[in-house]
Amino acid sequence: MPDITLTTLILLCLAAAAAGWIDAVVGGGGLLLLPALLLGLPHVPAAQVLGTNKAVAIVGTSGAAVTFLRKAPVRVGLAMRIGLMALAGSMTGAFFAAGISSEVLRPVIMVVLLGVAAFVMLRPSFGAAAGGGTDRPVARARIITAIVLVGGGIGFYDGLFGPGTGTFLVLALTAVLHLDLVTASATAKIVNVCTNAGALAMFAYQGTVLWQLAAVMAVFNLAGGMIGAKMALSRGSGFVRAVLLTVVFSLVAKLGFDQWNA
Repeated sequence: MPDITLTTLILLCLAAAAAGWIDAVVGGGGLLLLPALLLGLPHVPAAQVLGTNKAVAIVGTSGAAVTFLRKAPVRVGLAMRIGLMALAGSMTGAFFAAGISSEVLRPVIMVVLLGVAAFVMLRPSFGAAAGGGTDRPVARARIITAIVLVGGGIGFYDGLFGPGTGTFLVLALTAVLHLDLVTASATAKIVNVCTNAGALAMFAYQGTVLWQLAAVMAVFNLAGGMIGAKMALSRGSGFVRAVLLTVVFSLVAKLGFDQWNA
């Protein structure tokens, strides 16, 4: 456990709970959790912050995934195939990350996110009704697209840059597989578990995880994730859509702030 005050520990645990809730509903919890760790642990090496972040996040994501699987119509096999491709894509993205400037990527991602927000607002029916539930067949072409482009492409982005990966997963799964937003969120959680597991394994191998701090924060992240999943299931796609837009605009604001201070 790093040398931190009780107040800092409490704030980190609260941030972990809030991040778990956001991540369960629509993805993007890392937008809160990672900055909180960076602020709370200013003297800890970045690699340890990243490793601890993954150790916390995988617990909440797993809890949310289990909660969703009990009630949401998810094709587990398809989700795992997308997840394995996302894992491979993430590793590839991480390999190339050193040669890519984040200052170049930030404006591109901001434009994409603003386009996404406009699309969701102008299309109220987007993600409101399922077209690819477990009781309806999905075209083979769409399955291949989901595995290659959603899994590989977003996984690559996660390894290369990262912010908003969960949100992109929800949007892409909704668009490609014609899922409702609740089912897309559930599927995204399984994919996230796969990518988090791969990243955590690498961080653990490198010895860059603060396990004691992660264990304490993970309890709160798990609680937040399970509460968020239950709320998404009970309140439906309209609730997820509102949170989605809030997270998208928050992500744009954060990227804009980072770009301004770069």
